[in-house]
Amino acid sequence: MHLHLIRHGQSYVNLPDWAKGNLDEPLTELGRKQAAALAAFLPARLPQVDKIYASTMQRAQETAEAVAHAYDLPICFDDRLREIGNNQIDHTAFSRETLPNQYSEQWASVRPFAPSMADGNNVESLMHFRTRVGNFIEDIGDKHRGETILVVCHGGVIEACFQHVFNIGPFQRCEVWMSNTGVTHFQLVQHNDRERWRLHGHNRTDHLAAELIS
Repeated sequence: MHLHLIRHGQSYVNLPDWAKGNLDEPLTELGRKQAAALAAFLPARLPQVDKIYASTMQRAQETAEAVAHAYDLPICFDDRLREIGNNQIDHTAFSRETLPNQYSEQWASVRPFAPSMADGNNVESLMHFRTRVGNFIEDIGDKHRGETILVVCHGGVIEACFQHVFNIGPFQRCEVWMSNTGVTHFQLVQHNDRERWRLHGHNRTDHLAAELIS
């Protein structure tokens, strides 16, 4: 399986002056341009795609819709691909009305077993988050052997994929950074006596002109 992980385009929650907490916000005008540039670029670079998955949050949905239109493929939306803090302990998504808004005082990687948000009940920790992302990765690996899969999600989800694939423990000292609409390419290979994953590229932004990079 070839797995291409795509971070959503710029959203209002990514703006430097955003101070409204954790909200499910759409793309900015720049984010829409980034998504359009990605959709115009990908089919020539990656002509065959078998399935598109996406987070159910607005910024990922809008980005995935642009890409799906370019491939004329449906989108399989999956709550397991939502950003950290947006799901409950049992991995189900918070509704827009009950979505926790206030981040914990310490970032989740510092206290990976504590709730990732300061408000709300049954809020997931970093380890709950990593479990749901890991479940998704294992699930599609079984379902899509030999296929090419696009996953439109969030920077935290892509970081959790790295932690899963590289078998990182609960505490980490290095952030895996992703640009908006950056593309990361993993391959799952059927080796029984060596590494099962190959990393071909990370955070590729070939599709973005300089003024579109955020």
